[in-house]
Amino acid sequence: MGKFHDIAYLSLYKTFYMQEQNFKNHAQMVPGFHYVTFGLLFALLGGSINYLIKSTPENKYLASLVVLIAVIFVLIAWYARVFALKAQDRAIKAEESLRYYIMTGKALPTELTISQIIALRFASDAEYLALLDRAIKENLSNKEIKLAIQNWKADYYRV
Repeated sequence: MGKFHDIAYLSLYKTFYMQEQNFKNHAQMVPGFHYVTFGLLFALLGGSINYLIKSTPENKYLASLVVLIAVIFVLIAWYARVFALKAQDRAIKAEESLRYYIMTGKALPTELTISQIIALRFASDAEYLALLDRAIKENLSNKEIKLAIQNWKADYYRV
């Protein structure tokens, strides 16, 4: 699709879903994934367990397989989400390492945790270095870092 598609998508996304990103609205839920998919998976799991409990002795093996399949589907969906978030976290760490290097000529301090680095990505360049130092000195949580940000730098690509 290309650059035009990306620009058009981001423009529409900002217009309809997140007018101005800030601490209160930066978290995103994808209803089709977080609610529908997981809801259906847990309904399948619950139904399969019910089937196992109520099945006749001749059907116990089949009912057990259905429960096993439901558990496998839940685990696949869960790990697909976890692995995607870990990949995003690594990308954010690389971006923030580059950002820090451009601003200071030094490597990102190793004292920062990944959750602190992820929270710092929302800080504007003007407040980034001071907030980073404060995060290290005061061992700020990701929530405390986000609350301390005065000029929010939006991240519309994170899901």
